[in-house]
Amino acid sequence: MDLGLKGKVALVAAASKGLGYGVANALAAEGAKVSICSRDSASVEAAVKQLQADTGAEVIGTACDVTRADSIQAWIDGTVAQWGVIDALLVNAGGPPGGLLLDMTEEQWQAAFELTLMSSVRMIRAAVPHMTNGGSILTVTSSSIKEPIERLGLSTVMRSGVAGLVKTLADELAGKQIRVNNLIPGRIDTDRVAQLDHATAKRQNITVEEVRAQSAAKIPLKRLGTIHEFGSAAAYLLSPAAQYITGATLRVDGGAMRSI
Repeated sequence: MDLGLKGKVALVAAASKGLGYGVANALAAEGAKVSICSRDSASVEAAVKQLQADTGAEVIGTACDVTRADSIQAWIDGTVAQWGVIDALLVNAGGPPGGLLLDMTEEQWQAAFELTLMSSVRMIRAAVPHMTNGGSILTVTSSSIKEPIERLGLSTVMRSGVAGLVKTLADELAGKQIRVNNLIPGRIDTDRVAQLDHATAKRQNITVEEVRAQSAAKIPLKRLGTIHEFGSAAAYLLSPAAQYITGATLRVDGGAMRSI
């Protein structure tokens, strides 16, 4: 199936590794021109080189702190200066710290707000004026917006706000032929999941291998997903092949969530 991404300009946030990298790889493999960003410049440069080597696509990278509006704007402006237009945007950022909600400080609440919710607002607000031929926006949230996860309350609260943003903008941007959707990763094998598994293992006094085995046992497909599987789903929703899908939430979780 041709997704119609060849020559399209796609921006992927937090793409030096993990879910973002998987999405950038899938888009580049389909022939899109891909602009990635991440906070660490060395990691961005390494990811650009790897993506170019693996796909042969045009890939550029920018060091960007998504908690800062000026940093996001610089990334958007640099991409438009290079390619003139934006066709697709993946909104993505690292997750807030874990812990009990009532133990979180004012500073942690504000940091989570800036990292997760306001970064989404700012990326979309900066990109939309350059989607002159329509386009697609996809946000990465969490299964916690459907089923709250223990000790990830900050993520649940802020990412639920992102889900509300998606549904609202799907209506507001439809007249511009800009689609807005939400993608929920389940247990995907990333560094972020590994960090959470190590924290759980330490808290429960068991091995990381036991934590991962317990997680896999609860998933109907009996394994964690890969960043490439997640990337494939994202590439579809960001592509013209999904041009009649907007305001939707897709779960990439191996069937883990039990809600209907």
